[in-house]
This record gives sequence, structure tokens and C-alpha cells, in this order.
Amino acid sequence: MSGFPDSQCATTRVNKVIPIVPAKVVSTSTSDRDGGDDSTVVASLYQADKKIYARSVSGWFSHWRWAMVWITQLVFYGLPWLSINERQAMLFDLVSRRFYIFNLVLYPQDLIYLTGLLIISALSLFLFTAVAGRLWCGYACPQTVYTEIFMWVERKIEGDRAARIRLDSSVMGINKLARKGAKHGVWIAIGLWTGFTFVGYFSPIRELALEVSRLSLGPWEWFWILFYGFATYGNAGWMREQVCKYMCPYARFQSAMFDRDTLIVTYDDGRGEGRGVRPRSDSPAAYQAKGLGDCIDCGLCVQVCPTGIDIRNGLQYECISCSACIDVCDTVMDKMHYPRGLIRYSTPNGIKLKLSSTAMIRRVLRPRVLIYTAVLLTISISVLSSLITRAPFKVDVVRDRGSLARVVERGQIENVYRLQLMNATEVQQQYHLRVSGLAGARIVSEDSVTVEAAGSRWVPVRVQTPPDAIAPGSHAMTFLISANGGHGERAEKSVFLVPR
Repeated sequence: MSGFPDSQCATTRVNKVIPIVPAKVVSTSTSDRDGGDDSTVVASLYQADKKIYARSVSGWFSHWRWAMVWITQLVFYGLPWLSINERQAMLFDLVSRRFYIFNLVLYPQDLIYLTGLLIISALSLFLFTAVAGRLWCGYACPQTVYTEIFMWVERKIEGDRAARIRLDSSVMGINKLARKGAKHGVWIAIGLWTGFTFVGYFSPIRELALEVSRLSLGPWEWFWILFYGFATYGNAGWMREQVCKYMCPYARFQSAMFDRDTLIVTYDDGRGEGRGVRPRSDSPAAYQAKGLGDCIDCGLCVQVCPTGIDIRNGLQYECISCSACIDVCDTVMDKMHYPRGLIRYSTPNGIKLKLSSTAMIRRVLRPRVLIYTAVLLTISISVLSSLITRAPFKVDVVRDRGSLARVVERGQIENVYRLQLMNATEVQQQYHLRVSGLAGARIVSEDSVTVEAAGSRWVPVRVQTPPDAIAPGSHAMTFLISANGGHGERAEKSVFLVPR
């Protein structure tokens, strides 16, 4: 037996060979090693998760969750179809390298605003998490939103939780095939429409719709529609909670942003334990005399959880703060005529110290939250101020490397430049060019340039100085560009070379 690798088999006493699957570990019991009963314990290292059949729930937080579904999807699906100034209101045109955001026209040189937006988003996420846990995950995350939509489709076609369990356990027949086929057909349609809308933010959506109807899309458009569509179908239809538990990094580092005063979904174990069933007619004194708390151990909080956890076991990284367990527990408490709030939004300190809602809110204003808020407001105000005061046109100056400096007629010294004029307004503009900071320098080429609305234009500019006006070498100079519309004057520095 020594010739077999350890990963293929293991030998116990009395020469019994036990095959080992790579996903399992075989251990021999103590009694077997001591000569007693010959038994083994098999422990799986890679245990497959059971499918979660989330139960539908209705309540205050469920209504808020669906309100966020409607708001986010109306914005996502509807925004590309809005028009302003005879163009798509929101369009990131990668081909022409222009980004249209309502009345704003941005260029690649405005990438700093994207950086600011990403920083604001990250700080907002940190702030919301420090104050109230994973609100983003529970109400506005695309994974949560599309999973909610896909689960609604599943319930409408296959039935409630019990009906879905029965359908999955039944043999394949016409009814099962029809229901499964209809469900996946609707899921794929939603996914493809989502992919189409996503691409519509980067390619004019009306033209894109016409190309789809003719099946004349370009290769990259086909790729991204199918990729984004089937990513939506796979994540929201098949993987669901697996994305939140194993793929999303936010669940892993959320604990670094939580503290004892973070508002999270919490089970009041002091009130709920011990758990146990009891007649509805039992008075509080009656079931408390039996050592029972308010939790009747119905298990509904586990059945409605989209990630399949038991909130009664305490805070777990899989919890996305969707509050479904709060809604269903409040319903049970109402039926039992017990006070609501056995499962509620609270803080660890609030539960431990039995703080009132007012006291918990006061503790929100702690140093971490104040720092996040101050930094977030500072960056937001800075980015907004910069957008409001940004110049309506941009200029880039590039020296013509093919002709750095030369002597032309009448001994004039000439340098050639290329200016890129970018019109960030929605109307045609005429720009006037002049130079300053250099004795006797003047523009001898065209000094008035017209640029179309939201367009850009490269312009060759020739600058000359009289001979012997300046010494040989490199001299600083400035291009001054002004627009007819009274949008101010921009100054762009450059250098003028005089040959020795």
C-alpha cells in the first residue's frame, strides 16, 4: 500500500482501505485506534450549500425595499431615453471622447471629476455603514435589487415557497418544464434588456435600438449586451446569496466599519430567550413561568432571509440588513399579541444598556461619523464648486516637433504650435487668439477660430518675433484665448525658442 499517494487512499488498522474523495477528510475514531469499534467519521471540507427558498414577506421595510427597486430601475432604464438640447441627456460617448451629463459636456481632461465622484461614493458608503450598517446592501445594491425582481418573477410563475419546494422535488414533467422554461425565459429577457440599457449609456440608445431590430450591431455592442445580460441573469437568478457571501468584498471588511453604536438588525435575546412554542392563549406570566421568552421558535425569520441565516445567532457577515426578518417577526408578534421589536434596528450598546431610541440617536454623533461627514461635505462642496465655476472651453497647447524654431522672411524668428480648442457648451463658439509675455511676438496665422457646439478642433498657430528682439534660448510666453460669448479668457503657458 505504500505505493499509493496519500490523496488516493488511507489505511486504517486491520488493513482496511478507505478511499478518500478530495473534498473529504476521513478520521478514525478513538475507540478504533484503541482496538474498539471499527468506525470512521467523514467530514466534508467543501459542503455544497442547500438551495434557499426565501418566503415572501410584507411589511414596512418590505415596502421601502420595493420603493427603492422602483426608484433605481426607473432611473436606470429611463435615463438613457431622456433628451436635452436635441441629444441624449446621459451619454458617455467613448468614440468621440465626450461625456454628456444633462447640460454638462465633459472631456477626458475632466477625469478629475470622476475621481471626485468615486471618492464621494466611497465616503458615503463608509458613512452610511458606520451609522446604520449595510443599508446599501439591503436596499439599493444592484445584486439585491435584481434578486428581488427575479424572486418576484419566480413566485408569480412557480408559486410560493411551499409550491417551489414541491416543484423542485417532483419529477420532470410538462408542468415542471413549462414553469421552469417560462421563468428562465422571463429572467433572460430581463437580463438582455438590462444589458441593452447598459450599452445605451455608451452608444446612442435610439440608434442602438434600431440596430438591434436589424441585428446589425457591432461586435463590441453584441459582446457587452450579452455579457452584462447574462451576468445579470446568472447573479440574480442562479447565484443570488452566493454573490453576497463569497464574491462581494464589502461583506468581508464591513466589520472594520461597525462599532458598538452602529444601527444594525438585531435580535433581542434578553427578551426572546428561551425559545419555545406555546398556546396563543398563554399570558406572559404563564409562558415566563415555563422559562420561555417572547420567541415562539417559528423559524419564519430564517425562511424569509435571502441569505438563509438565523438572525437569532447574532450578527453575521452574511446579513445584508434587508429587514425581512423584522417584518415577519412583527407580524408574528401581532398575532401573539406581544409587543413588536423582538427583532429590530438597534445597536449592540442599545440592546446591552437598554437605551431608548433617542439615546441611541444621540450616540450616532461620535468621532468616526463626524470625521466621515466633514470629509464628505468638504469634497462634495469642492467638486460641486469646481463644476459650477469650470470654464466653458478648454485649450491644450502642443509644440510642433517637426519645426521647433526657424528663421523666415525678413529674418523673423518663427515657432509653430498646435492648439486644441474644446467647446464645452451646446452652441457654436468663436475664439480669438493672442500672445503675451514676449517682446514683439505676434500671431501671423489665423487668430480667430470657430468651433462647433460640443466639438473640438486642432489649429496650427505660427508665432513670430522680430530679429534681435530677444536673446537666443528658451523664453516663456502665454497664449490668451477668449470667446465671443463672454465666457472669460484662458491663459495657457508655453515657450518660444530662439536659435543660437
